[in-house]
Amino acid sequence: MINVIIVDDHELFRLGLRMAIENRHSDLHISGEAETGAGLFALLNEGNADIVLLDIGLPDMSGIDIARRLKNEHPNLKILVISAENSIHVVQAMLEIGVEGFISKRCGGVDTFAEAIHSIMQGVDYYGTDIAEIIYSIYIAKKKTTEVSSEFTKQEKRILELCREGLPGKLIADRLGISLSTVNNHKNNIFRKLGINNTMEMVQYALKNGIINV
Repeated sequence: MINVIIVDDHELFRLGLRMAIENRHSDLHISGEAETGAGLFALLNEGNADIVLLDIGLPDMSGIDIARRLKNEHPNLKILVISAENSIHVVQAMLEIGVEGFISKRCGGVDTFAEAIHSIMQGVDYYGTDIAEIIYSIYIAKKKTTEVSSEFTKQEKRILELCREGLPGKLIADRLGISLSTVNNHKNNIFRKLGINNTMEMVQYALKNGIINV
């Protein structure tokens, strides 16, 4: 028997999911329900659970904070995120935390939820089609960032960092012990590689894509 906790602040959703799962899948048992993060952790203190179906938008805590706390305090507990909010930010955060699954509430029916639960409990992460597309876009973006970052020399990255500090070209030249014309040549090379033509855009791009750190 797989013990499942449903965490969602919509009572009708919890009720419908409970009835559908237990009526159609005898090996799944809804061992508890919670409408808040606090309610979830109270349940976990009272009994055992194998997997939590976790909504993102709860009134007292964010789903991201709950997932992170679950992984710290209950590392053996599996997490299946169920949400209508499928932004890249949320998906990426959940991937970094290490949740075992993420599906949309519009995934297509209770059998998909059951399939996801069974897959996760068998040790295979499960992501809905729309989530998988977001994960792929994250992968492509990271790959491009890595490729672009690898194109820069150490000197160019140092110049990027000094530009982030707001130093003008002359001070950068003095800091690095090179001429102003050499600094400008490096900056022009960076502009060319990024396809931009001013320092502000260069710094914003480098920060956004992790080429340099804040």
